[in-house]
Amino acid sequence: MFGLRRPQRDVPVAERKGETVLKALVTGASSGIGRAIAQELAARGYDLILVARRRDRLEALARELPVKCRILELDLSDLKQCKMLYCHARSEDLEVVVNNAGFGMCGPFAATSLERDLEMIRTNIVAVHVLTKLFLRDFRARNRGYILNVASSAGFMAGPLMATYYATKNYVLRLTEAVREELRREGSAVQLSALCPGPVKTEFNDVAEVKFSLPGMEAQACARIAVRGLLRGKAVIVPGIGMKTAVMASRLAPEWLLPRITYHVQHKKMQGKKQ
Repeated sequence: MFGLRRPQRDVPVAERKGETVLKALVTGASSGIGRAIAQELAARGYDLILVARRRDRLEALARELPVKCRILELDLSDLKQCKMLYCHARSEDLEVVVNNAGFGMCGPFAATSLERDLEMIRTNIVAVHVLTKLFLRDFRARNRGYILNVASSAGFMAGPLMATYYATKNYVLRLTEAVREELRREGSAVQLSALCPGPVKTEFNDVAEVKFSLPGMEAQACARIAVRGLLRGKAVIVPGIGMKTAVMASRLAPEWLLPRITYHVQHKKMQGKKQ
């Protein structure tokens, strides 16, 4: 779970780059973890490119932040719009890219909407894959930059009743870990990290139509831990002592047992599913 690279010191922007203005891009910035990460980066002095489908929310967020913000209203479930995002942002000399856009859906695999499944795969996997690859090429050429891929604690296991969502987050986590090792072996200064939170108080459960059985962490607290971990070069960022303990425990459990445990957790969530 932990990388071999020596962590870098998390220092204020001004100390790292003098008077140079640093820039960051955050997808899924209109709400939840993405919005909180944008606020955290703004507090550190980063100008921002804010990306989401809901322009009104992006505009409201931009008005609140003490930095320059550029708004891009895009649907990242569309491959063409993913590539459009890269074309719009590649000339900005970004220091940080946060791939946060994503959503979940709860229900038996055979019963959930195939089209919704495919939209989730395009958003949670394809968009992350495309944007990571394209921006990483630029970052490698400059030998600097940070990419944060927002996975989930779901990325460590299989998830009956949220099978597609868990599978997408497994992909994001394992892709990030693999590419990070490639960067380490080539001696690159580029940092690639995966954020794997547990329940966070966001709109996620409303979209997935479930009710978390455990209390969620505040999005702002999650964002602070995420940005600090990213800038320190941490491989996998799991916010909260309780969730870290749960992840470590899951690694000790036999593979056959984990889906059974997860099924009961998801079934309990569905007790609050909207009718």
